[in-house]
Amino acid sequence: ATVTERAESHSHVKWTRRLSDLTLSHCVHPPLSPPLLSVPPEAHIVYISNLSLFLPQTEEDYIPYPSVHEVLGRTGPLPLILLPQFGGYWIEGTNHDLGSSSTAEEPPPCPASQVKLETNSIAKIYRKHFLGKEHFNYYSVDSTLGHLVFSVKYDVIGDQEHLRLLLRYLVCEEVNVDRFYPILYPKASRLIVTFDEHVINNNFKFGVIYQKFAQTSEEELFGNSEESPAFVEFLEFLGEKIELHDFKGFRGGLDVTHGQTGIESVYHNFHNKEIMFHVSTKLPYTEGDSQQLQRKRHIGNDIVAIVFQEENTPFVPDMIASNFLHAYVVVQVENACTDNVLYKVSVTARDDVPFFGPALPDPAVFKKSPEFHEFLLTKLINAEYSCYKAEKFAKLEERTRFALLETLYEELHMNSQSMMGLGGDDDKLENGGGGGGLLNMKNAVLRTIIKMSYSLCSSSREVSPSPQRTSDSGHTTQDLRLDNSSSQSSPEMQITKIG
Repeated sequence: ATVTERAESHSHVKWTRRLSDLTLSHCVHPPLSPPLLSVPPEAHIVYISNLSLFLPQTEEDYIPYPSVHEVLGRTGPLPLILLPQFGGYWIEGTNHDLGSSSTAEEPPPCPASQVKLETNSIAKIYRKHFLGKEHFNYYSVDSTLGHLVFSVKYDVIGDQEHLRLLLRYLVCEEVNVDRFYPILYPKASRLIVTFDEHVINNNFKFGVIYQKFAQTSEEELFGNSEESPAFVEFLEFLGEKIELHDFKGFRGGLDVTHGQTGIESVYHNFHNKEIMFHVSTKLPYTEGDSQQLQRKRHIGNDIVAIVFQEENTPFVPDMIASNFLHAYVVVQVENACTDNVLYKVSVTARDDVPFFGPALPDPAVFKKSPEFHEFLLTKLINAEYSCYKAEKFAKLEERTRFALLETLYEELHMNSQSMMGLGGDDDKLENGGGGGGLLNMKNAVLRTIIKMSYSLCSSSREVSPSPQRTSDSGHTTQDLRLDNSSSQSSPEMQITKIG
């Protein structure tokens, strides 16, 4: 049996406002139900799949949402978040009425079983199943796909034999190469695991924006310098206040030497993940600068931000002009600085950001507690992971991966050639160039190594001796072909092409 492990494609979920034409609702898929998405029916949000022909194509086709100034003129409780007039964002958590809960006196506690950090399990496959164990690494170049690095490992699971395969590529429709070349570099596993895990991040920076009553513009939000007791209480709840000067932890781009980004900040170590909060009121305030560029330079370059509301004024995601900010967690306090502090929560993100957990309860109201602290920080981290899947960041990651994969290939190739006493250009000899005795010597040595590694692999399946290991990671090498030719001096392993 063959076990192939590769990343699954992520489908983007698009949310749009419910249209006035009720017949359209019969043409679409029903909305996802909790816990996949905890948006109550009152939110008037419907899941639409592959119906671009039915959706408005230009701003002129939309019936705009009411402006924030129109909403502020109304009476009664106002929403925490108001969508921009022409959409572009989805909202989670629109019900904050405790009277609609079965326990109207106080919100139910956060279920700990549903508060889970999202992780990139694909990035850790090599460390989990290959690193430090007997396996084979190969590299090749495809004319269409570019550089490929391939790992294969023999496994016995129960009473069945398996081959565990891991192929690194950019976009893989079909691999069309004749041969993977064995990697002979003893420290190859270190390079490979570094490449695989480059997407894993244990440092995070989040913006924290203070929104006062009736503040509806970016200039007003970044112009706040004073911190109310309720905001101070929330910052103490978020993390620890630290002095920036000579701070040794993750600094999140803040100056810890010359004090150019303020004197103090808020920091927290959450399950071995370091979080630095860019608090708007703690960043330097510049007299005469209506835009407060010193503050926006940091918060505008974050991907996720918290908006703290002390009073009932809706936040509109496009209030802040930023190419990076893709998600906001809006928190509104009730009964501040008492024994019964409550926090209402709503979440909004750009419509190409997939939904992220943990799902908000209904109603989305939390009592100040360690459970809510766990929930909130988990939500922030998962929000950033999910934002990476948005179009802007996905393209950036693709370019980064392309450059890193090319570098990995070149390093593995160069060091493998060096192990054979050849320079980086000597691989041309394999394709019919000159070289005479040097080429014959290289092929003879390669055949010897391949025979030895193949013999070890075969004997390990029959006798199961202790696997041979190198000084670095224990991987051995074997020539791997994808064609149907065979040779006594160059044993081959038949595998299925991986798409």
